Amino acid sequence: MTGDHQALVLLLCGGFVALTLGITAWVSRRRHGSAEEFYTGGRLFTPIENGFAIAGDYMSAASFLGTAGLVALYGYDGLLYGVGFLVGWLVVLFLVAELVRNCGRFTLADVVAARLSARPVRVAAGASSVVVSVLYLVAQMVGAGSLVALLLGRTSGAVQVWAVTGVGALMVVYVSWAGMRATTWVQIVKAVLLLGGTVLLTVLVLLRFHGDVDRLLITAAERSGHGRAFLAPGLKYGGTWTARLDFISLGLALVLGTAGLPHILSRFHTVPTARAARRSVVWSIGLIGGFSLMTMVLGFGAAALVGPGAVRASQAAGNTAVPLLALDLGGGPGSTGGTVLFAVVVAVAFATILAVVAGITLASSASVAHDLYATLRRSGDRAPRSEVAVARCAAVGVGAVAIALGLLARDLNVAFLVGLAFAVAASANLPVLLYSLFWRGFTTRGAVWAVYGGLLPAVTLVLLSPVVSGSPESLFPGVDFQYFPLENPGIVSIPLGFLAGWLGTVTSGEIVDEAKYAEAEVRALTGAGAA
Repeated sequence: MTGDHQALVLLLCGGFVALTLGITAWVSRRRHGSAEEFYTGGRLFTPIENGFAIAGDYMSAASFLGTAGLVALYGYDGLLYGVGFLVGWLVVLFLVAELVRNCGRFTLADVVAARLSARPVRVAAGASSVVVSVLYLVAQMVGAGSLVALLLGRTSGAVQVWAVTGVGALMVVYVSWAGMRATTWVQIVKAVLLLGGTVLLTVLVLLRFHGDVDRLLITAAERSGHGRAFLAPGLKYGGTWTARLDFISLGLALVLGTAGLPHILSRFHTVPTARAARRSVVWSIGLIGGFSLMTMVLGFGAAALVGPGAVRASQAAGNTAVPLLALDLGGGPGSTGGTVLFAVVVAVAFATILAVVAGITLASSASVAHDLYATLRRSGDRAPRSEVAVARCAAVGVGAVAIALGLLARDLNVAFLVGLAFAVAASANLPVLLYSLFWRGFTTRGAVWAVYGGLLPAVTLVLLSPVVSGSPESLFPGVDFQYFPLENPGIVSIPLGFLAGWLGTVTSGEIVDEAKYAEAEVRALTGAGAA
């Protein structure tokens, strides 16, 4: 990129960072250091505010960069990500949102522990939440590295190290400084900017083709080098039986994983009532649905105007398709319009990454402090305020792990990486959540087995999959310990999670406390006694 590109992008990115740090500083003056304030922002957000914040939390680098890139490279098969990200919210709306708001306090473990033995359940759910959060963070780090490398026109490791480290440092500042209140407002600002930028690009793509969507699709197919096959299923997930099973596995993970994401579940505790939580989800579905449709247009626009060859030449996984499309729509390299539009898109994408990593880091640090530390510490040896201090320290540790893994996975598509996080969430968190809410006979052993019975197979299968070794696109291409043929483990690990929860329950011999279950049921359905 030219010096004009770099200067303008750096100016816009710096402006966003300054704005969000200003918000964080303003919010931090009003905090009082309590756990409720740090984790939930005092539960004072309105449904509209929380809906925009949820959308800002969910519309990540995977949605904006990864999905459009996969559509640009694989056409129809890339649409699976956009559709899956959206359909998963129906599970959240109908099964999870209100009940989680009534049953929980801060985290997923609060919901499960409401009627079961708290200590083993909290340790298991806390560990699972941290793993899912770190996997999700890795995708955002990879997106940050791709953006900065594109901006500077370099692909050296040093550039990506500085980019990923800088994003990690900023996310720790947001979380440790002012907690959920600052994180929420950063996400709201980011959601408005992202939606505005996406609308602008979508309108420009449609204007280029005079509103003729058929012409857009035909041109994309012609430039793809695959012809009509670009618009039909099977370009990426077709042919072999492993590719088709991968398609099913990914679809299951995307549809079921949303309801198990810790940073999404924690957002239902930032509103005052269950009704507000449900209305928040309705708002977020509308925003995310419109955004998903527009990213599909951008993906086909990138294929038609930039071409898959140019996208791959810039970044093999397709993460830079949208910035390259913006450059073309503005008039091409060297033009004023191209420079401005490119700078705006890169700055918005950077804002997207910062806001999302802040939300995920807050959720994971809450799991470390509220579920692991508070459960394992000796009773009475710390004041309640120390839990918040532990959460701030945990944010640093989680950020360091995410930075290291992000540098390792820098050549993978960000939407694909998020698919892995969804698979782990659907395998470990969703079974224990649904069983706790809807199965009267569910026991503590069943809860622990459900978490570990989904978490351990999911992580193990990823480690033994083509993602890690055995192919040129793997994390470690020079070695081969690939024994599991699928890239996404969901089709195996999700049923195992539900099966383990059932098996642990029926073999435990534990007598269910009917009074405790009745209390939890009334609380879930009516909100009586909810925090």
